[in-house]
Amino acid sequence: MRNIFKMGLAVLLFYAGGARAQTISKEQLIFYTSEWKGERFDDGRPKIPDDLLERAKHIGIEEAWTVLRNEGYNNQFEGNWKLVNDDVPVIGRVVTAMFMPSRPDLEKNIKARGVKEGRKGNTNAWPIDVLKKGDVYVADGFGKIRGGTLIGDNLGNSIFNKSGNGVIFDGSARDLQGLKSIPGFNAFVRDFDPSYLEEMVLMGLNTPIRIGHAIVMPGDLVLSEKEGVLFIPAHLAEKVVATAEFIALRDDFGHAMLKSGTYSTGEIDSQWPPAIREAFLKWLDQSGSKVKMTRAQLDAFMEKRTW
Repeated sequence: MRNIFKMGLAVLLFYAGGARAQTISKEQLIFYTSEWKGERFDDGRPKIPDDLLERAKHIGIEEAWTVLRNEGYNNQFEGNWKLVNDDVPVIGRVVTAMFMPSRPDLEKNIKARGVKEGRKGNTNAWPIDVLKKGDVYVADGFGKIRGGTLIGDNLGNSIFNKSGNGVIFDGSARDLQGLKSIPGFNAFVRDFDPSYLEEMVLMGLNTPIRIGHAIVMPGDLVLSEKEGVLFIPAHLAEKVVATAEFIALRDDFGHAMLKSGTYSTGEIDSQWPPAIREAFLKWLDQSGSKVKMTRAQLDAFMEKRTW
């Protein structure tokens, strides 16, 4: 089934008239992401606001994962990565790339069309051309290690200069020391290898892709921590971030109440009665938190509590 899906996208690569930076039409991309009601890039990719990207840098992946599970999104996380830098998160809007094993006739035609469109270099560099600030280059490299090195330090520098961000590759990378020397850059890959990229070709740009056990759409919000990466559908980004922020505040309040002996562990770790909810709202005001919340908003957050 996955091969049929990929070949369908491959056909679109040749026949999607006017789709210079992607292999599905703008209309199809909007259809796939129809739950998103906000601004979009020219190609139809959801444009999550910059301020939300900034807020996402301060939430935990576990809390965000829990919110997605509550919404029925169970195929958004993937683990088992190697990192260039253990302590540099990769957070931003997804630009997807789908690679497949090469065959001469396809690669010849794809590269010939790329030349007519003004593209330069190997096809693994083409996704870099569409990157904007805050974007993350996410590639399905079908897990290839030897000969699957989608970037080295040259392309790593180019990616960071364009996006200010790193990459997520279900594949490999080379020039580990060179990549480490790029301040603020990180790459989540399956492994590192000294080989050059070979026998791989780009078959989809800003199309739906699979990264391990996760489905990824162009415009998703990607969060990453050392344990793995989480792909949040654009239309849920605001809800996930806001709820994760609330969970963090709730935890801070709980810790403060436990340290002061005001409430017991059992009281804090269960559904709050009205008295604790009022105490939380009062604590928010007194703590100088920028978050302002009404009792109705608090009740809505607590309604489906599973954390």
